Amino acid sequence: MTPALLFAMAPTPGSTGGSGFTILILQVAAIGLVFYFLIIRPQSTARKQHEQLLSALKKGDEITTSGGLIGKVKDIKDDRVTVESGTATVVVERARIVRVGQSGAPSQAG
Repeated sequence: MTPALLFAMAPTPGSTGGSGFTILILQVAAIGLVFYFLIIRPQSTARKQHEQLLSALKKGDEITTSGGLIGKVKDIKDDRVTVESGTATVVVERARIVRVGQSGAPSQAG
């Protein structure tokens, strides 16, 4: 093809500007929806479930912390939880508790 023919076939600046912009807006909106449904919404529901888990915490519950400490709740004061693990007693932040209930450790048959 000659350069003159290519120049003649090229779109003019005003002819496709509106449809190109519309496609760009649709693509940005689609990416936003993907981010919302794959990242933001699952994080929000996980945060709500964690808050419910912590609000239902009571004495005697077996817990696991984010650091891997497994023990039973001995006392609860505001955002601090006293945990008894073996022969030790430690104080952890309530937000660091990741699991309440059975730890999944093998039970002792006897």
